[in-house]
Amino acid sequence: MEKIADGFKGEKAIVTPHNVRHWQEANSITKQLFVTQIGYYPHAKYHYRARPKGCDENIFIYCEDGKGFITCNNCEYQLTKHTAFIIPVNAVHTYWADVKDPWSIYWIHFCGENVSMFASIIEQTIHIEESDKSRYIDRFQLFEEMYQNLEMGYSQENLEYVSICLIHFLASVKYINQYREIKKAKANDLIQKSILFMKEQLENNITLEEIAQHVGLSASHFGAIFAQKTSYTPMVYYHQLKIQRACSYLQFSDLKLKEIAFRLGYYDPFHFSKTFRKEMEITPREYRKRYNIDHNGPNS
Repeated sequence: MEKIADGFKGEKAIVTPHNVRHWQEANSITKQLFVTQIGYYPHAKYHYRARPKGCDENIFIYCEDGKGFITCNNCEYQLTKHTAFIIPVNAVHTYWADVKDPWSIYWIHFCGENVSMFASIIEQTIHIEESDKSRYIDRFQLFEEMYQNLEMGYSQENLEYVSICLIHFLASVKYINQYREIKKAKANDLIQKSILFMKEQLENNITLEEIAQHVGLSASHFGAIFAQKTSYTPMVYYHQLKIQRACSYLQFSDLKLKEIAFRLGYYDPFHFSKTFRKEMEITPREYRKRYNIDHNGPNS
């Protein structure tokens, strides 16, 4: 059987530099819990990772779809849709995707002085059943917030915010009943629905009217609600998502700049570069040179 650690179509991953980790270990907020690696592997066929000496970080794995297996300290666990597992630091382990139904997984490597507060959910299968109260989108909005903040850079504010999000994210798994009792306002549902629609349409060019129609509101009413909840107009937010996707392509693919521009609906590569630079303060070429991950990929 073929075995690969990474390189899956549509994957995304961030590995923080070691100097950033040293800073996280010293900061009064981030030292409690902090992310060292984070990513998503969709339909990860032949995914396989073995660490006979363990890992110096805890590893959270959430199976979004499909099936996979984990052996940890000589015990085997099966992960299926909506189950999760936390591999503890230094534990001998192996994990792999099922051959016939390979998993899609979200994963986070994390460390910190207060990992023990989540000891009750470490090294056991965590079942997150689907229900009308599951708040699945909310939980993985936290994942996206961690990912996107790290993607935007390693400022003190970004790193501290990511650590706070990580605590909230893990708490939503440990205290699942309390997490599910929170009632979401209808406006928040509309915002989440519209953002998901935007993400599905990143390789197209959609209008404000089309987004508003998707959530059943007039363009003016939707625009006002969206701006109130996010502090951005819908179209500004949509184009920010495009730039974030561009960052992922620049970091984890060999696509040419022109190909990335066309894929994201920018038919003028110069306009794409200008828009990217305005948002990121560096050109796409400079971003790729600074952040491109080699083909060995992240250590997950």
